[in-house]
Amino acid sequence: MYMFPFPRPPWNAKMSVEELDSNENESFLEWRRSLARLEENENLVLTPFEKNLDIWRQLWRVLERSDLLVMVVDARDPLFYRCPDLEAYAREIDEHKRTLLLVNKADLLPFSVREKWAEYFHQHGILFIFWSAKAATATLEGKKLDLSRSIQSSQKDLADTDTKVYGRDELLARLQFEAEEIVSMRNIRAPSVVVGFVGYPNVGKSSTINALVGGKKTGVTSTPGKTKHFQTLIISEKLTLCDCPGLVFPSFTSSRYEMIASGVLPIDRITEHREAVQIVANRVPRSVIENVYKISLPKPKPYEPQNRPPLAVEFFRAYCASRGYVASSGLPDETKAARKILKDYIDGKLPHFEIPPGMSDNEDAAQLSSSEVHESDSSDDEAPSMAENEVEPSLEHVFNDLNSFDIANGLASTKIGGKKKPATAAHKQHKKPQRKKDRTWRVMNNDGDGMPVVRVFQKPVNAGNLNA
Repeated sequence: MYMFPFPRPPWNAKMSVEELDSNENESFLEWRRSLARLEENENLVLTPFEKNLDIWRQLWRVLERSDLLVMVVDARDPLFYRCPDLEAYAREIDEHKRTLLLVNKADLLPFSVREKWAEYFHQHGILFIFWSAKAATATLEGKKLDLSRSIQSSQKDLADTDTKVYGRDELLARLQFEAEEIVSMRNIRAPSVVVGFVGYPNVGKSSTINALVGGKKTGVTSTPGKTKHFQTLIISEKLTLCDCPGLVFPSFTSSRYEMIASGVLPIDRITEHREAVQIVANRVPRSVIENVYKISLPKPKPYEPQNRPPLAVEFFRAYCASRGYVASSGLPDETKAARKILKDYIDGKLPHFEIPPGMSDNEDAAQLSSSEVHESDSSDDEAPSMAENEVEPSLEHVFNDLNSFDIANGLASTKIGGKKKPATAAHKQHKKPQRKKDRTWRVMNNDGDGMPVVRVFQKPVNAGNLNA
C-alpha cells in the first residue's frame, strides 16, 4: 500500500453509490489515521496535505483515463515537487503507463544548471522535458519576452534535445508521440490518446494547459488551489489533455516553511513570517538580495562566520527601512514585508535554484551572484586567524549590533548617553509619591477589629397634629 498518495480503495461495478461512497470515506479516514500513528510513533513532523476526499477522487479519474501522466514541477527545485510514490501508483494501475517530468520555468535556470539536471535525470531513468509556460504564452500572444541568456544560448544548439526549452508545438508533438508509444505496447488500436497533467499547486500547471490549448481554459492565479475539478480538453482528433486540480501530497522530508516559501501553501495566510523568509535568505546569496532591492544588509561581525546568510530580522529591518514599512506599533511591518519578499521569491524576481544531489555548485553560484567583486574588509582578512580562537558571541554584542543598525537606518533614536546608568528594577522605574491616608474615621478602641463603622442617622418623626 502506498502512503503517498492516497490510493483508490478496491471497488467493482456491482457496488451501489452509497456503498462506494461509504467505502471510500472509511478508507480515507483509515489512511489519515495511519499517517497520524506514523507521525507519533516515529517522532516525525507531517507537512500539511490535501484533506478533501473529492480532490483525491479527481486524481483517481485522471490517472485511470490517461495514457501518459505528466507531472509538472518547478525547475528551480524539481525534486521538491516530484512525488515518486505517485509514479509507482500509476504503474500499479497500468504497467505500461509512464510518467513524464515537465520541468516548468526552465527559463529561470542557467544553461549549465540545466545540463546538470539533464545528466541527473538520465542517470536515474527519469523521462523529462524542459519547458517555460510563460515564454510559450508570450510567443502565442505575439509579445516580445526578454529571454534570459540561458535560453538563447541553448536554442542555438537544436540538436541537443535534452537541455533545450521546448516550444508549444514541439511539446504537443512530443506528448502525442510518448502517449502513442504507450498505447502501442498494449497492442490496442485507439483513435486518440489522453495525456493527464498532475502536480502541486502553483507550479504553472494551469498556465501550461492554457499555453497548449491556445486560450484561457483554466483559471490562473498566484494563490494555490484555483482549479477545483478536472477538465478534459480536446487538442486534436488524436490528442486529448486532462487537467487535474493541484494536490499537496503529505511529506515527512520538507517543512511547512519550505512549502510556504515554495508557493505550495498560500502566502496570505501565514503567521510564521521570520521562519519562511529565513529560507529565502538561506537560498539567495547576500549580494543578489542587495542588488535586487537596492539595500545594504549588515555584515557578519568578527566573532561570526563570515559566509553566514543574513538573518530574517536583518533582512526585515533593511527592507522595511528602505520602503518605509512601519506598523502601528512603530516597529518594522514584518507581515507586509514578508508577503512582498515571498512573492518576489516565487515569481523569480529573486533568482535562485537547486543543484542536483552529489554535484558541485561553485560555478553556478558564481553565475547567480553579482558580477561585481566586492573587496573584502579587514575583518574578512582576519577571519581565518580568528577561527582558531573563536569566542561565543554575547547577548550584549548582538543587541549593540542591532541598535547600531537601527540608528543607521532611522529606526531608533540617535541620542546616546555618555555614561550608561545602572539598571533599575522594573517596579521602581515609575515610582509615584504616595499620599498619607486619613484613617481617623476608623474605630480606635482596643476591642474593635479595625473595620469601618457605619453610622446611621434617623430622621425624627413628625408627630404634629394633622389638619383634616
